[in-house]
Amino acid sequence: MEQKQKLLIVLGPTACGKTGLSLALAKRFRGEIVSGDSMQVYRGMDIGTAKIMPDEMQGLPHHLIDVRDPREPFSVADFRALAESAISEISARGCLPMVVGGTGLYIDSLLYPYNFAEEMEASPELRQRLQEEYRSLGPEALHQRLALLDPAAAERIHPNDAHRLVRALEVLEITGEPISRHQQDKSRVSPYEAIIIGLCMERELLYARIEQRVDQMIRQGLVDEVQRLLEAGVPPEANSMQGIGYRQTVGYLQGQYDLETAIDLIKRDTRRFAKRQITWFKRNPEIAWFDVGHYRVEGELPDRVSAYISGRLKEE
Repeated sequence: MEQKQKLLIVLGPTACGKTGLSLALAKRFRGEIVSGDSMQVYRGMDIGTAKIMPDEMQGLPHHLIDVRDPREPFSVADFRALAESAISEISARGCLPMVVGGTGLYIDSLLYPYNFAEEMEASPELRQRLQEEYRSLGPEALHQRLALLDPAAAERIHPNDAHRLVRALEVLEITGEPISRHQQDKSRVSPYEAIIIGLCMERELLYARIEQRVDQMIRQGLVDEVQRLLEAGVPPEANSMQGIGYRQTVGYLQGQYDLETAIDLIKRDTRRFAKRQITWFKRNPEIAWFDVGHYRVEGELPDRVSAYISGRLKEE
């Protein structure tokens, strides 16, 4: 039997300390880091994504950062293809591939290439647009679109079945792959020998860290960053601009509300996002959880996590 590639995953909600831990672990295990964040792929979107900058990488290789123009879409399928390629290259160099991020759908698509389309979280904005197109253009127009992009699904979905028709088109736009392809494989067998580390903390502490991070983003120039993107021709409706921090700042720049309201919206939506991340990750029994709040001495968390990883590597 062919031996599976070893893979280390570090995940958890936003602002829980994944970046700092990943750097410590990469040093100890000769690792290279693959970003598992859906927004850090975009060039020029640095502050609002809390992207690690070159001078913060401590000389450690990072992958899947700044690989897309923010005018371009980036799907789950794109992520999986690029991540699989990076993981193979890292392993070939004799290093440990480390996927670090909080986009649960992306990480699951890599670990368990099963029917994740059924479990992925819907995009309210995208679904609303498709529903409006269904009403304005008519069922046949959308069904013909689906027939061109996913003939197998179109054969099974009646034009008058608005829910399934919209869902199939939604999956196409979000993942870049037909829903019929996702439905072919429902196994949950990972192609990797994965060790999955999850970071958590008490909700009040996490929310406080989120608010501090948002305030820091504003001080660092988030508004100017969004303004530069708009001036460079990135449309407000681009997928990249729907990210938390960007969408709300666009609303402020368009005069929909004042800056204080925009900041409050960013904090609120980030808290809600973190809650959804936690819910998604908690479904996976393979994650080894470490409560960040339990480690008060600097270096204690990396020490404990490293001991766990070393033990798992010996077992394998």
